Amino acid sequence: MKRIVLAALGLTALVTPSSAQGFSPQELEQRAIHRRAVEAVIWGMPAVNYDLMVQAFFKAGGGWNQVVYRSHPSDWKNQTLTPNPDTIYLMPFFNTKDAGPVVLEIPPADEGSITGSVDDAWQTALGDVGPAGADKGKGGKYLILPPGYKDPVPEGYVPLLSSTYQSYALLRSNFSGRSDAEIARAVAYGKRVKVYPLSQAGDPPATTFVDVADRVYDATIPTDLSFFESLDRIVQAEPWLERDRVMIDMLKTVGIEKGKPFAPDASKRPVLNNAIGEARAWIDAKYESMFVPPFFEGRQWAVPVAPDLVAGLQSNYAKPAFYPVDSRGTMYAMAFFSAKQLGAGQFYLLTIRDKDGQPLDGANSYVLRVPANAPVDLYWSVTAYDRQTHALIRNMPRASVASNAAGVRENPDGSVDISFGPKAPAREEANWVPTDPQRGFELMLRVYGPRKEFFDKAWVLPDVERVAAQ
Repeated sequence: MKRIVLAALGLTALVTPSSAQGFSPQELEQRAIHRRAVEAVIWGMPAVNYDLMVQAFFKAGGGWNQVVYRSHPSDWKNQTLTPNPDTIYLMPFFNTKDAGPVVLEIPPADEGSITGSVDDAWQTALGDVGPAGADKGKGGKYLILPPGYKDPVPEGYVPLLSSTYQSYALLRSNFSGRSDAEIARAVAYGKRVKVYPLSQAGDPPATTFVDVADRVYDATIPTDLSFFESLDRIVQAEPWLERDRVMIDMLKTVGIEKGKPFAPDASKRPVLNNAIGEARAWIDAKYESMFVPPFFEGRQWAVPVAPDLVAGLQSNYAKPAFYPVDSRGTMYAMAFFSAKQLGAGQFYLLTIRDKDGQPLDGANSYVLRVPANAPVDLYWSVTAYDRQTHALIRNMPRASVASNAAGVRENPDGSVDISFGPKAPAREEANWVPTDPQRGFELMLRVYGPRKEFFDKAWVLPDVERVAAQ
């Protein structure tokens, strides 16, 4: 063994060859690739989640600075993560790289209402829009600015400076009922949204809307090499953020380097595939830990985002010694989008267990009683998702029960009993959400326009209870 004297420090250290540790140089290299690939998956999850939605849009025939929408509420063919099947979705995808600043016009809340936010490619909210946003329901022109933009912003625009060239908005055109006429009104109102480059503001071109209501739009998170291909697209297209510079060399180890193709050789591919499997298992364990403490004391419902991540998202991770990458990776493995102010226009609770603490199983039957007089201004809904993919359960005729849905039966006291299971209870189909008997599931409560009483917990949602199949 070679002895090195660190004279400057007055220390002596022994340098041992790698073989003395039981690993060859080749084995050490593979271990480094695996270790760094695991971290790359956790760190890159929100950007990959975003890129998968973009690629699905391109596959459907869409393009930059256009709007993907659904002309009816989402069914299982919307395979994004935990989407809302009780509203009309519109999602503009922006790219300021060549177009320069892009305008997003939100209509006033007259014939309808938009709830939504604009996020960058890392899914950090730039700002909320609509009644809960800067326009306060009066309508407004939001200006998405490219990274480093320093020119004056014209009067009359709400500037949103993005850290990435790519970004998107999640916009929900809300409806009060499920009749064809009410849904058509919500669609027509949503299509009053406009998107165009600022350079063409004098004579804006018509906005392109691409309807994907009747096609499978798959943006579920993969567990193979395509995850790293997606991450590579983001690295190639976007500037390095100062907060992420530590990842430059880590990604080189994985095979992702700006200006170079991602082309892992035969020896690296199985290492990367194994790494993403391990990362997803770790993320799932973190996800399950998010349900402690619960939102309501003694219940199984919890906010599906860690408090440290809420703080990070709302400040764009401004604190220099604060960067909750683990919480961020966990959240964006099960959902997409962030609001600038969580709870201002919408709020979410999630459960993965029944009253007895057992995982929700699609082969069993359950009931959830939603108490009367929910403190919300717009509506509430409860939606079932596949526990593994966090998308709507495939091949099911419906995914949710909502207070704005037609035909939902109320109890005499105004409460609503919602059934979950593989078969509908007798005469209760309107209040039934079907589940896949071969898979687990999870439930999300959404409240749009939550009032103070909700956060004061004067109204409490009970747990899901397992019942005998009828």
